[in-house]
Amino acid sequence: MTTVIATPLSQIKLSPDGAMTISGLTWKIYQALLQELGEDRPTRIAYDQGILEIRMPGELHEIVNRLLAKIITLLAMELKIEANDFGSVTLNRESLDRGIEPDTCFYIQNAAKGQGMARTVSENLPPDLALEVDIASSSASKMSLYQVIGVPEVWLYRRNILNIQLLQDGQYGDVANSRAFPTVSVEQLNQWIEMRKTETDLTVLRDVQRFCREYTI
Repeated sequence: MTTVIATPLSQIKLSPDGAMTISGLTWKIYQALLQELGEDRPTRIAYDQGILEIRMPGELHEIVNRLLAKIITLLAMELKIEANDFGSVTLNRESLDRGIEPDTCFYIQNAAKGQGMARTVSENLPPDLALEVDIASSSASKMSLYQVIGVPEVWLYRRNILNIQLLQDGQYGDVANSRAFPTVSVEQLNQWIEMRKTETDLTVLRDVQRFCREYTI
């Protein structure tokens, strides 16, 4: 069965926090659509055995996403942990007929394998930590994609609360502390998100820095 899309995807406009789903795709068609969409775009994609979802992040989504990414980078710097930010790189797994673009992802425990500027580590090795910000669309299907790809830790923000999800025995479960940053609790992360509601990014990051330096004294 061949799927025909009358309007080029590059010409379809999604409103902030909007999404569209296309069913009946083959892996080959999915790859062709990725080529059409290109890399210089604000949208995120998820592909699961013939079903493609395209999402347009909204303002709140990006505030939370970028704040958490900055917090992770600063935690790594202050705690002297190596890390590489791979942004929303497409994690394609042809053998699984699946692919997803995290809101942001990091190689931390495997930072050495992700260093350099001409690597394709993400094609074979799942990131150590992914951010999934669920504002308007359900995260359930995306968590199943992270599960089969084997991402060990996901920071999942939904219903105004951040949860840390660890992959254990093939299933995700809530935990109190990060695997990548064991000294950082989910309670502390939520306090920083709450602080951002009345303060700037830099105010939050200064508090992250204070937290790290008090811990390392």
